[in-house]
Amino acid sequence: MSTAKRAEQVLVRVNGAVIAGMLFVMFLLVFANVVTRYAFGFSLNWAEEASRFLMIWITYLGAGLAMREGQHAAITLLQNLLPDRIARWLRALVAFIMIAFMATLALLGFQYSKMTMDQTTAGLRLPSGAVYLAVPIGAIGFALHLIAGLPDYIKGPSTEISEPTGAPVQREV
Repeated sequence: MSTAKRAEQVLVRVNGAVIAGMLFVMFLLVFANVVTRYAFGFSLNWAEEASRFLMIWITYLGAGLAMREGQHAAITLLQNLLPDRIARWLRALVAFIMIAFMATLALLGFQYSKMTMDQTTAGLRLPSGAVYLAVPIGAIGFALHLIAGLPDYIKGPSTEISEPTGAPVQREV
C-alpha cells in the first residue's frame, strides 16, 4: 500500500475518532445536565455552552468526512445530461473551485480566530478564537478529504453498490 493511501486512511480514521469522541463528550454533558436539572434541581450552566461549542467543532470537522462519503446533497441533473468526458471536466472544475473556496475560508478563518483570541466566552471563559478555529481547521480537513479522494470525485458517482454480503448490485444514478 502506498504512503499516500496510508496517510489517507489515517486522516479518515483520526477525523472519525475525533468526531466520535466529541459526540460522546457532548452526549455525556447533555445527559448530566438533564439529570442534574430534573433529579437535583440545578443545572450545569457551563455544560450547555460546552455542548454548543462541541457541536460547532463536530459540524466543521465532519463536513469533509461527509463529503468524502457522498453524504452531502448534490444536484446532478446537469452532469447526468452531459457526456462522461465533459461531466468529468465539470467535476474537476467544481473540485478546484471547492479547494480554492476552502483555502480562502481557512485563511480568513485563521485571521478572524486570531482577532478574537483576546475575547472570552461567557460560561467557560475560553478564548472565543478557540471556538472560531473550527472554521479554518474544518476547511483544511474538507480540502484534504477532497484532495485525497479527488480521482474518485472526478470519476463521479458509482453505478454499483455492494450488498452487505459483498455482492455488487446495480442501481440507477
